[in-house]
Amino acid sequence: MKEIYLAGGCFWGAEHYFRNIDGVVDTEVGFANGDTPSPTYEQVYTDTTGYAETVRVIYNPDTLPLEELVRDFFCAIDPLSLNKQGEDEGTRYRTGVYYSDPADSASIRKVFDEVQALYAEPLAVELLPLKNFFTADGRHQDYLIKNPDGYCHLPLKIFRYPRLVSDLKHLLGDEPDFVARLSNAAALVKEKMGFFWTGFYLVGPANVAPGSHGHGTPSPDGKELILGPFQGPFACMRIGYGSGVCGTAWKEGKTIVVPDVDAFPGHIACSSASKSEIVVPLFKDGQVAGVLDIDSDELSTFDQIDAFWLEKLVAVL
Repeated sequence: MKEIYLAGGCFWGAEHYFRNIDGVVDTEVGFANGDTPSPTYEQVYTDTTGYAETVRVIYNPDTLPLEELVRDFFCAIDPLSLNKQGEDEGTRYRTGVYYSDPADSASIRKVFDEVQALYAEPLAVELLPLKNFFTADGRHQDYLIKNPDGYCHLPLKIFRYPRLVSDLKHLLGDEPDFVARLSNAAALVKEKMGFFWTGFYLVGPANVAPGSHGHGTPSPDGKELILGPFQGPFACMRIGYGSGVCGTAWKEGKTIVVPDVDAFPGHIACSSASKSEIVVPLFKDGQVAGVLDIDSDELSTFDQIDAFWLEKLVAVL
């Protein structure tokens, strides 16, 4: 087992998030890298001790590589916000990754560099060796388990996604049939997340009969997206290359988040009840083999948290 210390704002929600990730063995909340010996929560709250609210994470590197865990950490924070996460503000809520093993610094730095490449502004996240760590008293440990309706700065869905991916791994096991895997994946996402429509489109040969194409034109190699396993109302059966959100995600080979489908150029209205959408490509041998398409009947349902964890989900498939 290995340990890493992660400061991600209020440690109540941060601990609850990390404990749900496959490969995390144990968690403990406390205060890291400050100046006052054995501080109390009340002392740290004054922002005069130099400490950050931090979660000590014990993890199995064979199941959860450190780089993956640090990426999971970045998913749960605003990396450009200095001394503020959500509505919580103060130096105790600063973000950081603190390592006790110097050999871990290179792996952590690699992820920091990946994230920094996404922004023009410098990251407001510390990367330092652990100077000290003091455990918080018992009322703060497992806080959201003891207080299910307690305060948390993180959105509830960020707790559901790690469980969803873990459940999918166990549900699919070593089942080799791809359609069977997709079918249960669509059912599980629908059951656990409650989205309006969840399903897959798979790249296949275009139907060349006159007038038989669903929406748009085939790709240059004569293929189009064909409806696969899904959960929800009836749907478009064929989608052309670059058409609508699904066809665009196929063409561009990247996840697309659409807050308002009516504002998306060329949107295909398979259902008037669909208001927002996310489409995640499935890759095989470096090529897009299909897409995961999820629709919501509410506007602005999806964001980068959904994109991050749904990309993990399709990787399992």
